[in-house]
Amino acid sequence: MGFISIVLFFIYTWGLGFTVTHVGKIKESEDVFERHIMRIGIGLCAFILLGVLLNLVHVPLYWWIFFILSLVGPVYFTIKSPKVHFSFKKSTFYSVLALLIFIFSLFMYASGSYAYPYLEDDDPWSHALGVSYISQEKTIREPTEGQYFQYFDPYPPGYDLLMGVLHQTSDDIMFTLKFFNSLLLALGTLFFYYFARVFTKSSKKALIAAFCLAMVPAFLSHFIWALGMSVILYFVAFYATEKIGDDTRWWMVGAVAVGGNLLMTPTHSTYFGIFFVLYFATKCILERKVLIKEATAGIVGLMLSLLWWVPTLAIWGLSGTLQNVGLGSQNIFKVAGTGDTSYTLSQFIFAKSQNMINSPIGLGVVVSLLVLVFFISLFLTYKNLKEKNSQWIIVTLVWFVMTLYAVNAANMPIKISPFRTWMLLAIPVCLLAAQGLWFLISVGKKFKIPAILLIVVVLIGVFFTSGVHKYNLNTAQWPPGAFWGNMEEIDAYLWLQDRDENVFAFLADGALAGVNKYLCVYCDEIVSFREKGIDQPLEDYKEFLVDNNFDFLILGALDARHYGENITLAKMQEIVSSDLFSTVHQTGGALIVKVA
Repeated sequence: MGFISIVLFFIYTWGLGFTVTHVGKIKESEDVFERHIMRIGIGLCAFILLGVLLNLVHVPLYWWIFFILSLVGPVYFTIKSPKVHFSFKKSTFYSVLALLIFIFSLFMYASGSYAYPYLEDDDPWSHALGVSYISQEKTIREPTEGQYFQYFDPYPPGYDLLMGVLHQTSDDIMFTLKFFNSLLLALGTLFFYYFARVFTKSSKKALIAAFCLAMVPAFLSHFIWALGMSVILYFVAFYATEKIGDDTRWWMVGAVAVGGNLLMTPTHSTYFGIFFVLYFATKCILERKVLIKEATAGIVGLMLSLLWWVPTLAIWGLSGTLQNVGLGSQNIFKVAGTGDTSYTLSQFIFAKSQNMINSPIGLGVVVSLLVLVFFISLFLTYKNLKEKNSQWIIVTLVWFVMTLYAVNAANMPIKISPFRTWMLLAIPVCLLAAQGLWFLISVGKKFKIPAILLIVVVLIGVFFTSGVHKYNLNTAQWPPGAFWGNMEEIDAYLWLQDRDENVFAFLADGALAGVNKYLCVYCDEIVSFREKGIDQPLEDYKEFLVDNNFDFLILGALDARHYGENITLAKMQEIVSSDLFSTVHQTGGALIVKVA
């Protein structure tokens, strides 16, 4: 079933991306790799908007509906114009090299995700619960008043929506989250490469920048959360916006990409908006005119995102929406993050293998030196910035200043989750690093140093001062989450993973969902029984389990933390001693029983 989901992922995304570009009769790249890979990126944005639209008109989110709709465009346009276009140019060679970076990234992220049998930290378990609900209920709206799911409704649903549909054709929730999260992150290196190529007008600079981005620890670990997917979609949106210069009809693709970006996360969808406004304003100033098509892409994209935000505000209200996306008790201009701190210069320059798992820090010595070289070259050749092909450098500098502030904003009056912005800082840093290397190459020519030798030496340096640390971090053993009592408790839940029995627990909804044992957290019978707590007569336990078709009951350290250790241990002992239940599995952290 996992293989089927992989195939369907590419059908959904490529098919929808094909449809978007062909409906607009848009001129696509002559590079066969670029054309098809960017259709996948465009299709990801279209998938999110399509899911939101279907949900808005009360169409259940069945995988086969997405499958059919993703094939309508390719089938129609192929019948209408059955030509197949392949063109291999010099730039195709660089695409092949970019694919090697993608393969390395996918291997690193996927092997790291499977270095341990559980989901890491806390957020992925919450995503498992939301993804399981969407997969089973075929909707991205909460079932009743109150919030059961952390990462959708009113939280923007993009990530859980995609994973929920993919999970319908994959029985294993861990495979769905671990593999497809890794795939998305690795695809991000390709999306960045093609964005950088149209942005800098250079395949070579784009490839160097993409290599640096794949190597620096600060850019995205394999941590399972919506922020990863959010950031990689930035590149799709700016790729489409840059392509407006080749064909003004690209504004339509840009609108779809902007709309998708605004439905990912409260913080990083906001940062995307800031990136876009700075990009647009800077280019308007440089070109001394209002860029109508780029503005249209942004405005229409914003309007498309209202397919989610207007009904959400109608349901939850402004205060309810802010509260349930994590902003209710905070000034929206001063949003703190759980890992916010002040950083020293050495933390930027020297990458380390021991790092934060969700938002790693550090760029690496060689990448930092390349950025320094860039600023030296900027001082020496600043007059060249007047040239039109240098616009991208000015835009990148604006992004660099903004993200450098964002990372260091822990003690500033205006901030948005500073520690989570390292991944954003890495974007302009790697673009500037590529330009720094280009300056070194020009200097090297004067001393008859072969460009290829200089490039190889520098990239090896990037690998050993950045890439090795990123690889070590992403393939290490990560912790399972602070809510677990001990590893033996996790072992008990993992024992359930490949079994068919239905399991009831008073707590740990995400933990159950993460081992393919999702239960209806909002169903009246379950809510009512849970409200009575753990200290109920065993006869009531048995009646509830039998009436609701539960095969197993699990109690353990999670219950002890919530209800108290003495009460929990006493209840577990009572169950073990009773002839109403029989023990099927027990560890030092949990007890699993069934009705005798």
